[in-house]
Amino acid sequence: MSGVLFEDIFDVKDIDPDGKKFDRVSRLHCESESFKMDLILDVNTQLYPVDLGDKFRLVLATTLREDGYPDDGEYTPLDDGTPTRASSFEYVMYGIVYRIEGDESSTEAASRLSAYISYGGLLMRLQGDANNLHGVEQDMHVYLLMKKLAF
Repeated sequence: MSGVLFEDIFDVKDIDPDGKKFDRVSRLHCESESFKMDLILDVNTQLYPVDLGDKFRLVLATTLREDGYPDDGEYTPLDDGTPTRASSFEYVMYGIVYRIEGDESSTEAASRLSAYISYGGLLMRLQGDANNLHGVEQDMHVYLLMKKLAF
């Protein structure tokens, strides 16, 4: 899929470990199944309730268009009725990568990166092997798409 920067299945390991700061927002601590990435993500739980032990598919993409063609970051349904990437997800946010950090203490072969993204004040940190975040760059606009998995 062109336009997709990262995709994996995540397990919710903890919710608000430092206490709940806002009524409608929870901070999720998750781990990915395939790439062993660590995720900390703020979610509007009034719109999208999440429970401990939930599994969800997470995709980071540069566009909502299935063909990978860039969009302008403003949601406009396509006039021809063509479904967008968002059609198959339950929760979508649009944000900007505001910081990327590397782990200087690790060896070059096993370097870890942390990508920090703000979705209008809801924050995310995705941390893990640098190879899994190779397309993510500072000041890049990205979509986060989530869908819970039934099990």
